[in-house]
Amino acid sequence: MIIRYSIHPEHIKRMTTDELRDAFLLDSLFKEDTIELIYSEVDRAIVGSAVPINNNLSLVASKKEMGVDYFTERRELGVINIGEKGSIILDENEYSLEKEDMLYIGRETRNIIFKKSEDGKIPLFYFVSYPAHKSYPSKLIRKDDSEKVSLGSPSEANVRIINKYIQPKNLDSCQLVMGMTELAVGSVWNTMPVHTHQRRSEIYMYYNIQNDALVFHFMGDPKETRHIIIKNQQAVISPIWSIHSGCGTKNYSFVWAMGGENQDFGDMDGIPINEMK
Repeated sequence: MIIRYSIHPEHIKRMTTDELRDAFLLDSLFKEDTIELIYSEVDRAIVGSAVPINNNLSLVASKKEMGVDYFTERRELGVINIGEKGSIILDENEYSLEKEDMLYIGRETRNIIFKKSEDGKIPLFYFVSYPAHKSYPSKLIRKDDSEKVSLGSPSEANVRIINKYIQPKNLDSCQLVMGMTELAVGSVWNTMPVHTHQRRSEIYMYYNIQNDALVFHFMGDPKETRHIIIKNQQAVISPIWSIHSGCGTKNYSFVWAMGGENQDFGDMDGIPINEMK
């Protein structure tokens, strides 16, 4: 398990490009027949991926980093499939996920198995986990059942659909809020004007980025911004003090996940564009 430690907002002002990437970029996800895990000290989030092709992959706890007997002994997590059809086994129940379906896995689920691919189909499971104080039932949310919010305009190059999966309107969770945003062809900006939310950290995972494209992810203090270049299927950690916004050379999608003091999607501290530097 890779560990990423918290960074003070003053420290980021002196960081080089490589130091920024080492601290905030998660670029080791989606390895075949492997579960990748990154533990972030920010709100104790765990980010991971599973690509079961030839073997079933079991999600187990790391004793050193987690100190528990099984992964969700004191945690909850959300899993989205961004690949082809795949299945996840939770204790005695099996859930089939089509592309961009999401599965909420509640605390005290003892056995979590990402089932190996069938018929040559390759699922790409991405997940985010936060500590949980209570057990809620696991639940599959189809993409069609997510709450959809259409935003943006062609003139601002930010036409997009926000798909809200794990949120109070759909199901109960302890602190995890999770969904996915997809940009229309010709639109490249997300989350502009920018915001922070002191009450919650957030993690973005960008995907559907074409091979000849990339995304500039903006972060840091709104009056002293920095950026990280993102390629396909890479994630980035956003601490509570940091803006989080992206601009691509082409359209793309991204999964967002939050954890912290509340589950209010609209609880944001907006920053006017003319105040940014």
